[in-house]
Amino acid sequence: MNEKPLIKKVKKGNQKAFKELYDQYANYALATAISITKNKNDASDIVQETFIKVYRNIHAFDHKRPFKPWFYRILINETNRYMKNKTKHQSVSTVDNTIEMFTYKRNDENLIIEEALNQLEEINRTPIILKYLHDFTEKEIAEILELNLNTVKSRLFKGREKLRTILGGMTDEKKQV
Repeated sequence: MNEKPLIKKVKKGNQKAFKELYDQYANYALATAISITKNKNDASDIVQETFIKVYRNIHAFDHKRPFKPWFYRILINETNRYMKNKTKHQSVSTVDNTIEMFTYKRNDENLIIEEALNQLEEINRTPIILKYLHDFTEKEIAEILELNLNTVKSRLFKGREKLRTILGGMTDEKKQV
């Protein structure tokens, strides 16, 4: 569905339209938050807070611009805020809380890619996720992350290089087994 009429309805307070918007973005938002936090519970909290902020600030959204980058800017800001405020005394068992990134059944290849992504530093992981999981352009990523376009290009390049190294090592390990 075209988002512009939907956004206009949400701006007018239409709850059904907001639910539709939520349904369109919730799964990808959750997958993004999980891929950054590596924790389903944290990611769920972040997505909930993101949609609360979207609802409260939808009046400030310029309907002449695309909604998706605006939404993901809020999501990334919420993720960063949440991670900064997370207490140090929280359980270390994040491995137990790590869940499937997508709703479809994962295969070995998806597990390998997810494991490789988890080994990246957050500054490289987030742009990679936005580009390759959510199909944002480099320009949109720069806008979402509030970074210079060249910085985004550099982080994507470094992230891809690190992924090649990580994935190369993983395939070498599999060959030895």
